[in-house]
Amino acid sequence: MKTEVLTILDHQDIQNKIRRIAYQIYESNVDEKEIILAGVVQNGYVIAERLKVILEEVSDLKCVLCKVKMNKTAPQGTVTTSLDPADYQDKSLVLIDDVLNSGTTLIYGVKHFLDVPLKQFKTAVLVNRNHKKYPVKADFKGISLSTSLNERVKVRFKPEQDSAILE
Repeated sequence: MKTEVLTILDHQDIQNKIRRIAYQIYESNVDEKEIILAGVVQNGYVIAERLKVILEEVSDLKCVLCKVKMNKTAPQGTVTTSLDPADYQDKSLVLIDDVLNSGTTLIYGVKHFLDVPLKQFKTAVLVNRNHKKYPVKADFKGISLSTSLNERVKVRFKPEQDSAILE
């Protein structure tokens, strides 16, 4: 049986959602001088890079990128970051991923950052699926979807052809 593929966000939709999230991040950090954008490797980091460009365009915030590396299929393992903990201590940090499915990736990402005192800690996702297994939420989200458990959301970043699809 062939699975039906439905485009839920096209390239322009994704650009608009990321821009809106950038403004929301700025609004919640308007008094800050610097913010850490911690993107979960692969798509979360791509979103963090795009948020950085927009935030630096529309604000005076200094945005520092942080790559968060973890095995998404077994996030209980080691979580590492491209920054030393001293680099984000007592700063405002946003943990970013592409899709919030069960919350497993975000909860283990949050757990990693809880070992260091932060001034403010928020989460951002492009797509929130509303199937949480853990008590984690996205403070900033592009779109919320109510999907069935057997459906999958995939975000693809390609030059001028970004898309989010539901399979």
